[in-house]
Amino acid sequence: MRTRRNPDDLRRERAAFAEKALLYGTFGLLLFGPLAFGAVEPWSIFLLEAGSAALFLIWIVKQALEGEIKIRRNPLFLPMGVFGLLILSQLAFRQTAYPHDTISLVLLYFSYAVLCFLAGQTLIKGSQARTLTVVFSLYGAALAGFALLQGVSSNGKLYWLRQPRMGGWIYGPYVNHNHYAGLMEMLVPIPLVLALTRLASRRTRAVAGAAAAVMAGTIFLSGSRGGMLAIITEFIILSVLLVKQKRSLRTAIGVGVFLALVLGLLTWIGGAELSKRIASVTSSHSEITNDVRTFINRDGLKMFLKKPVLGWGLGTFPVVYPQFRSFYTNFFVNQAHNDYLQLLVETGLLGFATMLWFLWTLYSRAIRKMKNWPSEISGAVAFSCVLGLSGILVHSAVDFNLQIPANAALFYVLCTIAASDPFVQPARKRRVMRSQPPEELPASPESLHQPATNF
Repeated sequence: MRTRRNPDDLRRERAAFAEKALLYGTFGLLLFGPLAFGAVEPWSIFLLEAGSAALFLIWIVKQALEGEIKIRRNPLFLPMGVFGLLILSQLAFRQTAYPHDTISLVLLYFSYAVLCFLAGQTLIKGSQARTLTVVFSLYGAALAGFALLQGVSSNGKLYWLRQPRMGGWIYGPYVNHNHYAGLMEMLVPIPLVLALTRLASRRTRAVAGAAAAVMAGTIFLSGSRGGMLAIITEFIILSVLLVKQKRSLRTAIGVGVFLALVLGLLTWIGGAELSKRIASVTSSHSEITNDVRTFINRDGLKMFLKKPVLGWGLGTFPVVYPQFRSFYTNFFVNQAHNDYLQLLVETGLLGFATMLWFLWTLYSRAIRKMKNWPSEISGAVAFSCVLGLSGILVHSAVDFNLQIPANAALFYVLCTIAASDPFVQPARKRRVMRSQPPEELPASPESLHQPATNF
């Protein structure tokens, strides 16, 4: 005879299943983007938007099953909301040069916002963060391995099958090697920071360090000079923090081994070709030259001065730019090759000020959680996010990684995680932390979980 189940238990089981689906669906969508050539084609953009919408519906169903709406607040949601209102005002007051492109990009930005929101609502436990750290480390290492294999056996096609329609400098699953470097700049700190913490076994830390070395090596082997500058910036930030905190000799040896592995990989595979790329000013591939970048920057400033407050409209740079172009080229200039300049041109001073507000909030929140990063999961995650975000923010001064949907989605989700409340720890873990000597305790009460807001 079948036993009738309690409806409350059934609802709780379904809500728990929905929570897992939301967590792994959200981060699975982030992992999908790079594999789909950076999610730059209409079909992959559609899947990114449709997937985020479907996940949001699952979140609504989960709230209905639980009988209440629980929302974890994040300080970045306010500047994100203000930026959204700014773009809507461009449309409402007809301040965009081409409404169709602005609306298309609004839909894409809305999918970014949904992914950020869902990441903030579902990634709340330290155990979840540990699992995702392993997943992203393995993913990054596998992608780096694929890039290395493709680099030594390339036939000029993506996955050895797909011929890019407009050419490019293929590396990994990206048509543009700079955008592969941008992805790796955000992924490398995840296994690297794990290797320097006390949050895993010695063997796991050794494997994580080796994975980080391979991933970092592919940034140099990709030939992206902006990527090289970005990863060097990350190494400098890491070194300064380690020196400031007076880490142990074991940590210094670990960093030395990591750098030795990177240099060994570069010497073995890169050789003279890498040296030529670093020293070169012009490019042998079909990518934009430094002279052209200078012209675009100068023309972009003229565009900004023409409409300095609200800009020309989100997503309208390629439409407006031809009337300001001051040089001849056969290439279609679809981006400014400087994310800061493009934001200034498309959204004006108001949009740029909102970006500064966003970054200030991000770093001020993340730095507070980093004080005990070697032994506390919230601090370690915040530190790895800060390193990766700092790298790509440097790279954005000479490229347009944040115009690539896969990279932009990952960037904004990492921002949300870095600025979120500390992860929930099991009760036994909290008791252990309280029993530690005073110098090992977290420096602020933020290491304890702050409850969600109930409506």
